[in-house]
Amino acid sequence: MDKRRLGRTGVEVTIMGLGGEGLLRSHGREREAYTFINKALDLGINYFETARAYDDSEVYYGKALRERRKDIFLASKSHARTREGALGHLHETLRNLKTDHLDLWQIHDVRTIGDVEEIFAVGGAVDAFVEAKEKGLTRFIGVTGHQSPSVIGECLRRLDLDTVLVPINPAEASQKSFLEDILPLARERDVGIIGMKIYVRGFASKLTFYTSMEAFFRYALSQPIATAVIGCDNLEQLEQNVYYARSFKPMDWEQQDGFVDAVAPHAKDLLYYREEMGDR
Repeated sequence: MDKRRLGRTGVEVTIMGLGGEGLLRSHGREREAYTFINKALDLGINYFETARAYDDSEVYYGKALRERRKDIFLASKSHARTREGALGHLHETLRNLKTDHLDLWQIHDVRTIGDVEEIFAVGGAVDAFVEAKEKGLTRFIGVTGHQSPSVIGECLRRLDLDTVLVPINPAEASQKSFLEDILPLARERDVGIIGMKIYVRGFASKLTFYTSMEAFFRYALSQPIATAVIGCDNLEQLEQNVYYARSFKPMDWEQQDGFVDAVAPHAKDLLYYREEMGDR
């Protein structure tokens, strides 16, 4: 599987990363999750992501990785908005993952300017993230969000972040401006760009004029991102996405524009369904 440089981190990550949702955002599926995570490793994926908010996802990773921790780039997230809350999340995350550090710790799901003000206030979560990096509890820090490009842009301007995780799909291209506003800003600052909601949280499958989801994968990876993080419901989905990654060929500009135009009449509905699902 091809790898790309994750911005200023200098780390080479596989163009497909495994997200902490799907099968991993559950309870009581330890045996399935163990097999699933190790299969992803065996297939060559080296970027693995979870979050404090994702049910038992962190616990599954902690039980599955063991001696293979050294072979991967491991990321998690905290949705806490205060220093105290975020540090509490970090210690719980490290305990669950059975590791002494993260490769990437992300400020999770920043939606509004109110969130930004709370995070960056005295005693806000940003203090915990900076402190964790200084102490070696995480190598890098980032931010995630999928509702407001301007809000994520404000985070990038306020803090010297290493990564940003944003939606990358053709519906966003015609309805929002993450691709137009955030990607150029991140590239200018050499911030590593991680793509999420590649399949618009699975609702892309409602488009009957596409018989394969591969077009959405190709579109995302044709943008200047380092990796596309995908949560899979089962081994079949995992293997299918790995196949897409191994056979990836970029779309040219004409193909991208045609894809965006084809999806545009459905984009508003697709994004509405995605937002109704929230951060899942």
